[in-house]
Amino acid sequence: MNVMTELTTLTTLKCKQQAIRAVRFNIDGTYCLTCGADKKIKLWNPHRELLLKTYGGHANEVLDAAGSCDSSYIVSGSADKSVILWDVTTGQPIRRYRGQASSITCVRFNEESTMAVSGSIDNTVAFWDVVSRRQEPVQLLKDAKDTITSIQVTDHEVMTTSVDCHVRLYDIRVGKMISDYIGDVITYGSMTHDGQCYILSCSDGTIKLFDKDSGELLNTFKGHESSDYLLENAVNEKDSHIISGSATGEVFYWDLISSSCTQKLVHTTNKPTISLSHHPTENYLLTACEDEIKLWGVRREEN
Repeated sequence: MNVMTELTTLTTLKCKQQAIRAVRFNIDGTYCLTCGADKKIKLWNPHRELLLKTYGGHANEVLDAAGSCDSSYIVSGSADKSVILWDVTTGQPIRRYRGQASSITCVRFNEESTMAVSGSIDNTVAFWDVVSRRQEPVQLLKDAKDTITSIQVTDHEVMTTSVDCHVRLYDIRVGKMISDYIGDVITYGSMTHDGQCYILSCSDGTIKLFDKDSGELLNTFKGHESSDYLLENAVNEKDSHIISGSATGEVFYWDLISSSCTQKLVHTTNKPTISLSHHPTENYLLTACEDEIKLWGVRREEN
């Protein structure tokens, strides 16, 4: 079993965004984005408790955002049915994409950040060419029968999860799709860093670990409460632990192999901790609860 160092709260940021809908580390974990019910996105250095910029231009709640591979652009999705591409430095919207019929629930860049991918309550996944001036989606996937709840993108794959209880894996190189029926509403999907497994948060209060190639169920993690929240999950930088928030305000760490709970952090008791983001290479975690985010890590002793 992997022994974990106890994590403590390093910083707490009051975001003043009414409610945080999503928190996301950027590509190297230096900065993070918070998406607010106040229709804005904020860029922070959470390690130094600094607000760097605020991005306003959506007409409704911002539900997700992602930073590009060189951190010069942000893509965001909103309940106003639009996707916006932002210039990080100027804070201005560069392009606004409208091609989906309902709220945008999730957005991601592809690996080179030449394409933005968005999922919607209208059951579709749209691909936007952010390099050209093209306003229509390059492609629209219509396989899901219900709301898209999450998207993950690798160098050649797109994984989508849906309220229709399916996870779908698209191989962009050969243009094929594999669809797996899970039996429960999937509120969020992520992948291990080695790309071999996917981790699905399900509405029945479990998180399931699947082998990506064989589709075999490898492990189930439970103990947290999902209620009716669209809880997110994460995996730590070493692929050794699965992490999830809970309706109870706790954050659970489970050993990936043994599925035993190794640590519980408390963000705010009895307030749902829905969104979280793990640092890509180091042992830091961001959690969002109501209007604040916390950065968790191992406190380094001052010399």
